[in-house]
Amino acid sequence: MPELSARERVERVFRREPVDTMPFFSGMGMVLRPAIKELGYKFPQVHRDPEKLARAAILSSKMFGFDSVVVPFDMTCESQAIGNTISIYEDSEDTLYPTIPEKMWKSMDDVNIPSDIADRWPISMIYEAIKIAKKEAPEYPVGAWQLGPFTQAGQVLELDILLKGIFKQKAQVEATLDKLSDMCIAIGQKCQEAGADYITLREMGTGTDLLSPRTWKDVIQPRMRRILAAWKSPKILHICGATNLIIEMLNDCGADAISVDIKNNLAESREKLGQNTLLFGNFDVFALPCKEETTVEEAIQGIKTNIDGGVDAVWPGCDLWPDIKEANMKAIVETTRTYGKKPSPALGRL
Repeated sequence: MPELSARERVERVFRREPVDTMPFFSGMGMVLRPAIKELGYKFPQVHRDPEKLARAAILSSKMFGFDSVVVPFDMTCESQAIGNTISIYEDSEDTLYPTIPEKMWKSMDDVNIPSDIADRWPISMIYEAIKIAKKEAPEYPVGAWQLGPFTQAGQVLELDILLKGIFKQKAQVEATLDKLSDMCIAIGQKCQEAGADYITLREMGTGTDLLSPRTWKDVIQPRMRRILAAWKSPKILHICGATNLIIEMLNDCGADAISVDIKNNLAESREKLGQNTLLFGNFDVFALPCKEETTVEEAIQGIKTNIDGGVDAVWPGCDLWPDIKEANMKAIVETTRTYGKKPSPALGRL
């Protein structure tokens, strides 16, 4: 049988149909420096220009053989649309993501989500980038993502307000998270209307290295279920940090696949999920493709270990860091292609 295209491969994964080999894709940022340089852009310029964002994502995938194109690229769009001041570093030559110099809300009493938040710039820029990517790279599925409500709350409130509030002001914390969940639902739906082929819910700050399993079940899981129920499939749930203590709860939120961080032992994740759940993960996004002392051979072995751990798709454990070593990145994708020809737990092979 001829080799599948990137789009065919990823679509078959979500339909749980056999594929020719394991896909290499992501639901998080995959825009890399070599592509940005080739296009003549400065790194900070891609964050607020839909054409540059889409084209940098497309070229990154073409240069290194990824199976998808993903937008957006940074985590401050919602905060800026709400009203936070954002530092873009527009003229910098360095790899500097937009940052939030000061969080605008000082307490949960300040929380106020504009009714038109999903249509505000720069959120609206994401929809335009999705449309451009769909038009200019139809051979690729286009992925989008949204920060979960707890993670988004940490973008606009100091984290200790949330953590203390869980124990002292639980009802107010939950009301805050519900408002941010409504925002997350609305933006995710707009991304899907713009043409996103799949969407990832990234509730990044809620692994068990920060929140207890009980808190996750009581406070986080109900919001994950509500958000995911409002989105069309395919949809993926990604939690940063250690999640093996709560991974069965993740799998009970309504996602089509679970993505895990490097902190998870994959064999344990797979054992707890069983053989039928789509599991994506979880290679180290700095150590394998970026770290100066990591050899190509070590990168190859890292991906083989990843596949042997029981994943159904090789995903980075977080956003790919843009300053990759090209030889390592190419070896990572090529190893996924060759070593990934054997069946994975939830997917057969053609």
